[in-house]
Amino acid sequence: MRDQRRAPYPESGNLPLELSTFVGRSAELAELAEALRAARLVTVTGAGGVGKSRLAARAASGCAPPDGVWHVDLAPVRDPEFVDYAVVEALGLTDHTTRLPHETLLTHLAERELLLILDGFEHLVDAGAELVTGLLRRVPGLRVLAVGRRPLGVTGERLLPLAPLGEDEAVELFVERAAQRGVTVRDDTDVRELCRRLDGIPLAVELAAGRLRMLSPGQLLERLDDRFRLLTGGGRDGLPRHRTLRTAVGWSHELCAPEERLLWARLSVFAGRFDLDAAEYVCGGQGLHSDDVLDVLSELLAQSVVTREETEAGVRYRMLDTIRDYGAEWLAAAGDAARLRRRHRDWCLGLTTWCELEWFSPRQDEVAARVEAELPNLRYALEYCLSEPDEARLGQYLAGSLWFYWVGCGRLSEGRRWLEQAVTLDSSHEQSRLKALWVLGYVAILQGDTVPALGVLLECREEAERAGDPTAVAYAEHRTGCLALLSDDVERAETLLRSALARYQELGELNSNVLMGQIELAMTRAFQGDLPDAVRLCEDVRRVCEDHGERWARSYALYVLAYAAWADGDLPSARVLLTDCLAGAHAFHDLLGSVLAVELLALVTEAEGDPAEAAVLQGAAAGLWPSVGLPLFGSACFNAPHELCETAARERLGDERYEECVRQGAALGREPAVRRALGRPTADAPPPPRDPVRQAEAPLSMRKPAASPTRKGGETTG
Repeated sequence: MRDQRRAPYPESGNLPLELSTFVGRSAELAELAEALRAARLVTVTGAGGVGKSRLAARAASGCAPPDGVWHVDLAPVRDPEFVDYAVVEALGLTDHTTRLPHETLLTHLAERELLLILDGFEHLVDAGAELVTGLLRRVPGLRVLAVGRRPLGVTGERLLPLAPLGEDEAVELFVERAAQRGVTVRDDTDVRELCRRLDGIPLAVELAAGRLRMLSPGQLLERLDDRFRLLTGGGRDGLPRHRTLRTAVGWSHELCAPEERLLWARLSVFAGRFDLDAAEYVCGGQGLHSDDVLDVLSELLAQSVVTREETEAGVRYRMLDTIRDYGAEWLAAAGDAARLRRRHRDWCLGLTTWCELEWFSPRQDEVAARVEAELPNLRYALEYCLSEPDEARLGQYLAGSLWFYWVGCGRLSEGRRWLEQAVTLDSSHEQSRLKALWVLGYVAILQGDTVPALGVLLECREEAERAGDPTAVAYAEHRTGCLALLSDDVERAETLLRSALARYQELGELNSNVLMGQIELAMTRAFQGDLPDAVRLCEDVRRVCEDHGERWARSYALYVLAYAAWADGDLPSARVLLTDCLAGAHAFHDLLGSVLAVELLALVTEAEGDPAEAAVLQGAAAGLWPSVGLPLFGSACFNAPHELCETAARERLGDERYEECVRQGAALGREPAVRRALGRPTADAPPPPRDPVRQAEAPLSMRKPAASPTRKGGETTG
């Protein structure tokens, strides 16, 4: 089930930072633990800043269902349609098919036992309730711990309202947070009165503790009293604790220096986390020089307005929802919200452009991690561009330029959603729409949706020729050749691919897409019996990839070379090449590349004299194909080596033993399957000798590679 972009809590210890300094709540923890044992849906409710997420994470750390505890942060999700995508993302699932994400979840979770934490759903309560209802009905081993300011309103929901801290616990939290800042305070009258006035709300207490470098507890209490008198004379429509928290946040805001308040408001434009470069670009200027952002951000960090986190993409920062919402109100009141959204959009466009170019470089790993980390912000920018009348061309450019992420990192379903929206918009910039069109065709091919794919590629070709855009013509022709190859129209595929490669050469294009086109051409040569030419083409690709540090396309070249090594009887070389290929594809969450490598490893394994392990690997591949599409693309060309492996393994094992091994492999799941394929158990007996001449002279239909890398091409420009 797991792709494991991020590990579940019990396996990684990757619990939220707050757990290391968790204060009090022993009674609530015990109550929540009991509720989780008794009910399949438990919802922790309470005011903002009361500590709901911390309590849920602490409770989860003591829960160990067989398939782990998985955390889904819904706070950055703005569009209800992306709730399902957020869960798929959190679970690390990859699905290349046209299935809706909800169907993907049901398929992958059906036989699992796990705890799913849905955190921050209150702005998406209807979509969240629909998701939870559907999953609980169809997944008997699932338990859900929801965290929000209101209930989901689902039948069977058990509620756990979370009250603020008691006075002793609030004081303990205040003293501890002060110590973390190098300030020693005592449990005295001022501290206790301050915590009482803050109603024991943890966020409010932490904001107060963040001021201790400049003010004593007595001074804090005096200023807070002034703030309360100012604000409580107004409307009484809010809950007392909500007013307390808002008062505390507003009071902390007032104590900020002007440049700190300015940065606080501007940072609210980010969806989720952000890094320093983004903050400097988006928030700098007009009263706050970009060079000063770091110092001002450091002050907000010291005051608990912003928190710091270590991630795979480096150091990042975030604001709690309550604090972000307060800043957004000030940004709107200042009349600067529209300008900041445009700045945020420009930063996302710049980031995407850089990532697209750097994909064809040694920084592919960094690019993949960076886009993964910035996905909430990129979605926010896409929503803005595709909903504003004058932003259509930028939305089309953004959706198209993220091709490498949609197709290379397992995001086909989401990518298609954005691309389909983008191409329906009128744009004054034809090139942006043409790019979105051929990328949409590419994504549809990878999903096995051939009719829509052919339609958009023909439209792209016709419009590109009319507009005189040779780059778009080349890409449309290339993808049409890819589609022909997967449809067993090998001669037409060769003609189209040769033409596209010639166009790329004339244009001076050299990128992952060009290399994939050459690999696809090599596949047409192999299918027509010319393995030496296929090897020549792929050796050239490998050299270029190694010169440029490109690993993704290289893995597909290794795949073809591994098949050629098998055909020549060089089984050790074939295994080395496939191990490298599988490791590379798996690192990018490239499910297609992974399953193709496992299929071919099964063939090599049978040739090495271990038919039982070959059958296990065939079963593992069979378990992965439903998330990719039609097994081996429904192609006679691609299926022949699979049949060769199956026939040989059945003959040596017998039908009953073969089927038993296949069932064993099918039950593995992606991660165990990849681990097994990369570290295959050694057969008890040495493999029997092979006859490389006899194998190389097998009928043509048996000498075709097990599958094609064509479905993973890569464009860097266009």
